[in-house]
Amino acid sequence: MANKKVVLAYSGGLDTSFCVKYLSQDLGLEVHALTVDTGGFSQEELKEIETRAYALGAKTVKVIDAVPAFYQQCVRYLIYGNVLRNNTYPLSVSAERMFQALQVVEYAKLLDADSIAHGSTGAGNDQVRFDLVFGILGPGLEVITPIRDLQLSRQAEIEYLEKHGVNWSWEKAKYSINQGLWGTSVGGAETLTSHQSLPEEAYPSQLVETTPSQVELHFEKGELKSVNEKRFEEPWKAIAYLNEIAKPYAIGRDIHVGDTIIGIKGRVGFEAAAPLIILKAHHLIEKHTLTKWQQYWKEQLANWYGMLLHEGQYLDPVMRNIESFLEDTQATVTGKAIIKLLPYRFELEGIESDFDLMNSDFGHYGEMNKAWTGEDVKGFTKILANQVKIHHLVNEKANKDA
Repeated sequence: MANKKVVLAYSGGLDTSFCVKYLSQDLGLEVHALTVDTGGFSQEELKEIETRAYALGAKTVKVIDAVPAFYQQCVRYLIYGNVLRNNTYPLSVSAERMFQALQVVEYAKLLDADSIAHGSTGAGNDQVRFDLVFGILGPGLEVITPIRDLQLSRQAEIEYLEKHGVNWSWEKAKYSINQGLWGTSVGGAETLTSHQSLPEEAYPSQLVETTPSQVELHFEKGELKSVNEKRFEEPWKAIAYLNEIAKPYAIGRDIHVGDTIIGIKGRVGFEAAAPLIILKAHHLIEKHTLTKWQQYWKEQLANWYGMLLHEGQYLDPVMRNIESFLEDTQATVTGKAIIKLLPYRFELEGIESDFDLMNSDFGHYGEMNKAWTGEDVKGFTKILANQVKIHHLVNEKANKDA
């Protein structure tokens, strides 16, 4: 395998750091490390990631800014659909992995590489997501997965690196943290149980703000365009800005319990201040601006969209069909949502929209009707009852005759 090129999906964490050393030293491959930034790295972190990759034995290191594509091709549809996995999790890592895999396979083709590698274990969802994309878009490329194939524990990886002179601090390796535009996942010993919660220090953002404050989110056709009076032409920058405002309140923490692609139950902690606020604010505006049946069918299709995305099926053409539907529903989802920020939580206070269907010209719920009379309601109710009346009449007669 000597001198063969391998493109490694490289995050700079323990798993992928092990992979660089193992692929280059033990397998003798020419390692081209690719870091796909989906919103989780600062410039300082990216520089350190590059430095470490070269020190571990990478031939080249490249960073691709995938945030604009990630937002345009995925995140905005998650917002349009108010997608929360099991009504809890904003699909932070699920969505990011698909776009990281897409970038890796394209880069491998560009370099005319012989193989692709990733640092997923054999017990999670990410291995399936990477393998699916690689298999569909790069069928001629060999897929190498050292952590999965060698069945390594995190401690074994650390010992291997130390044996080869890599004596870096891995204190944070106690928790597996994946940070991106659409939230941060946190995994540790506690999430391997069904009863333990993550300790305060496991979360990236700590509570430092206790004074309540108000924030206004302005949506245009379903997209976040302003936070308070600050306008953004690029919605992904609005998401990042809102996150900086909200994370001092330690908002958006939870533990998600779900069914994995490979058929076992799994738990993962997460912190997603901006995603949760945006999804709930967007949903509130939709409650005011969409009809009952628009909301109903959106919920059905959005649930399937989230399910398929979570299970690595992003490339299936049905996803483009659902995206078209979701985008079409956003024509009137324009307005302002007012949110109150408090320690560990937020409250939706209300909305303002020119498309608000809560129109006083027709009446005030429970108070006054203006567009119909009491006699209209009596007739309407009588007709509405016909189907059930017939059911009861027929079945009561049948039961008596039995």
